[in-house]
Amino acid sequence: MEHRVREYAQRHGLSLREQLGYGMHGSVFVAESQPGTEVVAPRSALKVQRRQQEYIRERDVYLRLKEHGVIRIRGCDVPEMLRFDDELWVIEMTLVKRPFVLDFAGAYLDHAPDFSEEVWADWRAEKKEQFGRHWPEVQAILRVLEGYGVKMLDVNPGNVAFADRET
Repeated sequence: MEHRVREYAQRHGLSLREQLGYGMHGSVFVAESQPGTEVVAPRSALKVQRRQQEYIRERDVYLRLKEHGVIRIRGCDVPEMLRFDDELWVIEMTLVKRPFVLDFAGAYLDHAPDFSEEVWADWRAEKKEQFGRHWPEVQAILRVLEGYGVKMLDVNPGNVAFADRET
């Protein structure tokens, strides 16, 4: 993965900086535009995916959100996709700060997986415990996303974060 994000940075005149995070789907790095290159943003986030399937899912969710001009949901910033590379499985997006909603590699467009009601009940119970008093607001955010056809399953306090850091 690291060689692909480095290749992307080189192609677009970006300097890689610190790693913002990593997870089961990929890694995220800060990038800065180098002088004399096409600048879409002075600093951006580069997410490189481990697998093509998750890359396509996330790219398509960001394209859907971009189509509808979504950059905030219920007071939470949503990264704006700036560019993407289908060969290297890299998405370049704006950097966001808390409160935010991000990481759509595990999301589905226009349908949800066909899980049993028992699985969904367990999922809801786990999320309610993870988010505590913020769970009703998380549910409202998920309903807004569903209005755009986005079913976000990888919902955790690292992907839906509030300003108070209690989650």
